[in-house]
Amino acid sequence: MKPKFTAGRNIAIKIPPHEYAATVHFYADILGLARISEFAPDIVFDFNGKNLWLDKVDGLSQAETWLEVCADDLSAAAGYLDAQGVVRRDEIEKLPEGFEGFWITNAAGIIHLVSRQRD
Repeated sequence: MKPKFTAGRNIAIKIPPHEYAATVHFYADILGLARISEFAPDIVFDFNGKNLWLDKVDGLSQAETWLEVCADDLSAAAGYLDAQGVVRRDEIEKLPEGFEGFWITNAAGIIHLVSRQRD
């Protein structure tokens, strides 16, 4: 059975160090988005009810956008996505201890965090 997938509330932009300060300036000062202080010291902005994470990542040559997708049943989602030929990418970033989720890529190589559906 196909699990139910929904858009998550997290968007991450992974940014090379040489572009990081200017990117933070763009969202904070040019656009004037509100910073979400509960995630400090991480830089996170309110993006119309979504969390927009700005992550400085050494070794990147260009920025990447990562998205979150939630599933009502993670085990079923993992099996379903595997059966559809979706590539797991758990090696790209360690998830916090106890966090229920895993990493995948779509056909265009965009990283997605698949996590448990939240209320």
